[in-house]
Amino acid sequence: MLSCGRGIGQISRFTRHAYPNCIKSAVFEFTGRIGSLRHASDGKIDKSGKQRGATLRAEECMPPKLSKTDTSAKNSGSCPPECEEICGKIPERGPGNDNNSPKYWKQIIAVILVAGVTIYTYTRIDSLRDKEGSASKNSSKKKKDSDKTGKARARYPVSSAALPADVPYLLIGGGTAAFSAFRSIKSKDPKAKVLVISNEPDQPYMRPPLSKELWYNKDREVTKQLTFKQWNGTERSLFYEPPEFYSSVDNLMKSDKGGVAVATGWTVKTIDPFNRIAILEDGYEIKYDKCLIATGTSPKNLSIFENADQSVKSKVIPFRTKDDFLELEERLADPKIKNIVIVGGGFLGSELACSLSRNLQNTQRRVYQVYKEKFIMSQVLPEYLSEWTTKKSALEGVTCIPNAEIENYEVNKGQLNLILNNGKRIDADQVVVALGVKANTELAEPSNLEVDPDIGGFLVNAELEARSNLWVAGDAACFYDVKLGRRRVEHHDHAVISGRLAGENMTGAGKPYLHQSMFWSDLGPDVGYEAIGIVDSTLPTVGVFAKAEDRDSTAKTGAPSSKDQLKAEGEIHHPTESGQDYGKGVIFYLRNDTVVGIVLWNIFNRMSLARQVLARGTQYEDLNEIAKLFAIHEE
Repeated sequence: MLSCGRGIGQISRFTRHAYPNCIKSAVFEFTGRIGSLRHASDGKIDKSGKQRGATLRAEECMPPKLSKTDTSAKNSGSCPPECEEICGKIPERGPGNDNNSPKYWKQIIAVILVAGVTIYTYTRIDSLRDKEGSASKNSSKKKKDSDKTGKARARYPVSSAALPADVPYLLIGGGTAAFSAFRSIKSKDPKAKVLVISNEPDQPYMRPPLSKELWYNKDREVTKQLTFKQWNGTERSLFYEPPEFYSSVDNLMKSDKGGVAVATGWTVKTIDPFNRIAILEDGYEIKYDKCLIATGTSPKNLSIFENADQSVKSKVIPFRTKDDFLELEERLADPKIKNIVIVGGGFLGSELACSLSRNLQNTQRRVYQVYKEKFIMSQVLPEYLSEWTTKKSALEGVTCIPNAEIENYEVNKGQLNLILNNGKRIDADQVVVALGVKANTELAEPSNLEVDPDIGGFLVNAELEARSNLWVAGDAACFYDVKLGRRRVEHHDHAVISGRLAGENMTGAGKPYLHQSMFWSDLGPDVGYEAIGIVDSTLPTVGVFAKAEDRDSTAKTGAPSSKDQLKAEGEIHHPTESGQDYGKGVIFYLRNDTVVGIVLWNIFNRMSLARQVLARGTQYEDLNEIAKLFAIHEE
């Protein structure tokens, strides 16, 4: 600022000869402009269309040259106001002064240029200091975000100001439900303009192959491309659409043909349903006409790992996303990783354990699966089938550790020594946590939306609507099923079905949730099944299987003599002979003597029939005849 002061002093001395009556006004005006430069060095564009922070050229602020015929100073938008209005009429200069003017003005120009360079240098240095200080202030917040995700979150676009401020369709979440929704919207409204805001760094992709098909290929060059072989032998990408399918964020609202744009790495913190406004984490507001919440779920973790230091967290992966798959695959490429421990006995944990065990065959590595239940899949399958499935998993090479939970750990020579509640210990080089998920409902409280206290998720009606012009789909929706009651489903097909229905309703369909979604699982070459409806092992079940040794006869597990026996036993199953092979069959789940769920065990292409059985409300008395329809004896 000392240099600036000297520059202004020189200007004052030189201009005193040219404008003695109004030098005070000119100097004050120029000083004000220097001050404005100091506070506008961010290079942004102001409302007038000019760039803020740009140094003015010397000729833009130089007083106009006066001739003998023009004795009035003319004002420009960038220069000081007319001195006549402030200081009175400017006296005419005598002939003797004309020869001296050029000399003084050359010096004035030189001083202005020197002052301009000095001011620019000073403001740039100070601006950099401000940015460094701002970065220092925000470092704790950035560190917190990084600690939560394990990685720095990349954003597109970099600034929220690049996002449209008003959109016809806004989808919050970038998973399968959102993808299904915008496809449905575009099919009904081809010129629709859809903005997807996702806190993940990627465009929509499918999750089921992360625990199955992607592990079947041992060629890392192929899996790095995130491609896999489907059941019919064709190759496909994990991503639903290639990048060129999507519109850019800045061109979305300009296009006459509409489109879908995906903003990644951004989080919506609150919604104002009444005014139809979504507010991002940095306070940026987006007004919408129709909005869908499809925020999905987040993986659960053990508290002992959540509170551990970074050296321990680096050996633990709560498995859920594409990045989790790539990280685990990278870890397993290290030959020092010998013992892999999968925590959890549900769908994800069991699929991962079998897939990894198959992938690591003949590598002198061991895959452990630790779960608190007696057998894997105990929350879904009846006990006899859960036991049989556990044995099949062991044949795949998985070391099963039932009735156990991890209570603590110790670090020993780079390994995690896991301490179980039964007193046993396991040395682990890598831990993968697959203990289920929790619905991402952080939006609910600040947005005054209701969450189901028992099963979680945003409460919505049969049309998946939470409020006017606001829908919820996918794992985060607690919806009313007109056939089976209030539910929340965490499966891929449900995300597809509910997303499609929400998209249709966002375009005015007004349809209730009627189509029953299904799910499937594969645990090695001998265990594959599809299921529909409420599949809960606490419900009574009836299982009908084809004997492995005689495909022409039927092994029916549990044929109670009466309904009373059904209700007393809870599960219609009598112990079968040793070595029973449950190769193919169908299991019916009952509630109040009505079929509410069906598992097709190693039977495929019968899902449409299973939907019909659920839709008609099939009773217990009809199961003998109904089972025949599934043709379990056919090869």
